[in-house]
Amino acid sequence: MTDFLAELAARAERIPDASALGAVGKRALTYRELMDSVGRVAHNLGEAGFAPGDRMLFSIRPSVPSVLLIFGAIAAGGTIVFVDPGVGPELFAKRVELVEPHWAATESLLYAVSGPLAGFGRRKGLELPRFGALDVRHIHSGVWLPGTPFGSIPARRFTGDAPETALPATQPDAAALIVFTSGTTDEPKAVVHTRASLSAGLAAMGGETSLAPGAFLHTEQLMMGLPALMAGARWAMPRYPRFGTHIDPVRFTRNLRTATHAFYTPADLAGALDAIEAGDLAAPTDLRQVALGGAPVTSALLRRARKSLPGTEFLAIYGMTEILPVAVATGTAKLAHDGDLLGAPVRGVRARIADDGELLLSGPNLCRGYLGARPLTEIATGDLARWDGAELVLTGRKKDMMIRGKTNIYPGLYEPVITAIDGVREAIMVGLPDEIGDERIVLAVVTEPGPGDVVALLRERLPKVIDTTAVPDDIVVVDRIPVSGRTNKPDRAAVRELVGRLLA
Repeated sequence: MTDFLAELAARAERIPDASALGAVGKRALTYRELMDSVGRVAHNLGEAGFAPGDRMLFSIRPSVPSVLLIFGAIAAGGTIVFVDPGVGPELFAKRVELVEPHWAATESLLYAVSGPLAGFGRRKGLELPRFGALDVRHIHSGVWLPGTPFGSIPARRFTGDAPETALPATQPDAAALIVFTSGTTDEPKAVVHTRASLSAGLAAMGGETSLAPGAFLHTEQLMMGLPALMAGARWAMPRYPRFGTHIDPVRFTRNLRTATHAFYTPADLAGALDAIEAGDLAAPTDLRQVALGGAPVTSALLRRARKSLPGTEFLAIYGMTEILPVAVATGTAKLAHDGDLLGAPVRGVRARIADDGELLLSGPNLCRGYLGARPLTEIATGDLARWDGAELVLTGRKKDMMIRGKTNIYPGLYEPVITAIDGVREAIMVGLPDEIGDERIVLAVVTEPGPGDVVALLRERLPKVIDTTAVPDDIVVVDRIPVSGRTNKPDRAAVRELVGRLLA
């Protein structure tokens, strides 16, 4: 079974002096330097008391040092627990209670803004948990700031000299990553990936791309950067703004320079295309392949991308926290299909369709399960799908289903068709409940700039291209579709609130 750290060590043996990991504008670590650094971190963590099975809360933005700390902690037999401090103190406390961590790796700025500078944080709209009050061993990234617990270890100390750089023995069934997903304050849900499930997912992801020795990937995403390293490519990480948690997509694109590969969320790619189309940003010339993930990839976005970046191949990645990736479709294939094509399941993934149309998945990259729950052997996605030969086609979301009269309406079945209509950039269908429990179907659209009555066009075209039982009652033009989360998925609750106000 593939282990990503063993794969990286093998690459370091074959191409020791090739560029591996670096930040934009700085010299990259070679593969030999990368693996020596990981070995030092693992050894120094052990010397500091970090033991196999220990869990480390991780609240450091992606960077070369933070990646080394992640790799080193996993190599030492520990588990990285990604936590978002922006979820609010109450939910954060419940998540910490569930995880029972032994260590916390945190940026010094978070210690300060959640401690002595909490008033400043609140004025900036930040309600952060008290990181310094956590009863764990602390590691801080950056210069020491007030609020950083005394005794906290600087992260840079772990990459210092060590008498041993060899990686500890592989433990494929050991928990490697814990990532929180859906769940409420009363019942948080934490996905547990082992080294084996994580490595299987990374190998499958790399197998769907053209990453290879000589390729140059630009991203902050671990699930794309690691496959690049396993393939022998170079991974360059963008730099975050000093106080921000989101990388500006225009600046990101401007810094691509000679990068051959990149990862975008659909929302970030749309922002970059806006700047290219307005003439404010030059289109990158060396970009051969772009992976898109984290939210639905519409045909309208792909058409725009192909127009601005005609020499670039686009990949739409379908997956979920529990099992990633599931399927990958090229932009060309998606545009040629009359539905929302997901593509064929990636190597190792087993897919089946339940009697009610829900997509069920299993395979070596399926997580162990949810923390505190029984292990999973199969995951119900909440997505409705069908087979088209050997490929999966998304037909809707169970939880997004709307009811009008006696008809169940799945917006995911119709939104790709609507965005394929000229003049439509984005389209989201939502239901507004009435007093008898029925729903009024509202279509919110973002239109392409230019003349023409898109609403009139849609009223004329929709009965011809979608099921007449799903034709919306109202069509509302909005400036943008509200999004949520780090991956900027459409926020349907916010869309309902927005169109409700507009219609009122």
